[in-house]
Amino acid sequence: MEITAKMVKDLRDKTQAGMMDCKKALKETGGDIEKAIDLLRQKGLAVAAKRAGRATSEGCIEIYIHSGGGLGVMVELGCETDFVAKNDDFHTFAKDIAMHIAAVNPAAISRDEIPAELISREKAIFIQQAIDSGKPEAIAEKMVTGKIEKYLGEIALLEQKYVKNPDLTVQDLLNEIVGKMGENISIKRFARFQVGCE
Repeated sequence: MEITAKMVKDLRDKTQAGMMDCKKALKETGGDIEKAIDLLRQKGLAVAAKRAGRATSEGCIEIYIHSGGGLGVMVELGCETDFVAKNDDFHTFAKDIAMHIAAVNPAAISRDEIPAELISREKAIFIQQAIDSGKPEAIAEKMVTGKIEKYLGEIALLEQKYVKNPDLTVQDLLNEIVGKMGENISIKRFARFQVGCE
């Protein structure tokens, strides 16, 4: 099948990948746009995994203030070079992450950073709920494991469904921007402020 310039443009518009990457993906998938999108996403994952160990000493801080000024988020993103740190797509990604944090209020960036006392408190609540519903304690313990996994996925930023596109997680978005920029990018830290909340 002949790969036309329009096909390449359509794929580029959907994925924001480079023109040559789009053309190559379309050739590999026989012109199937959906398969090409999947292929580009997989390549993004591979690039992200390969670059994960690199230092991210450059970056930016972005701020999101919700209308009315009662809620705000600051997020620090790291990257390898000042070239990427000044890139508009990098800043757009940072703003999107700050907006997501404002909307969803994660407890930490990854599940490894979630405080142990928060997990044990939730576990105790889940066990008590199971026992109160008439389950024996041994079964309640097993039921709680699945609930804790689900809970961790809901409060760890990288595992959360992205508010603008619930088909993707924040980690998927991060992998896409790493693939697009061609260097390691990390969400280093964030702070969420809400009037009247501690």
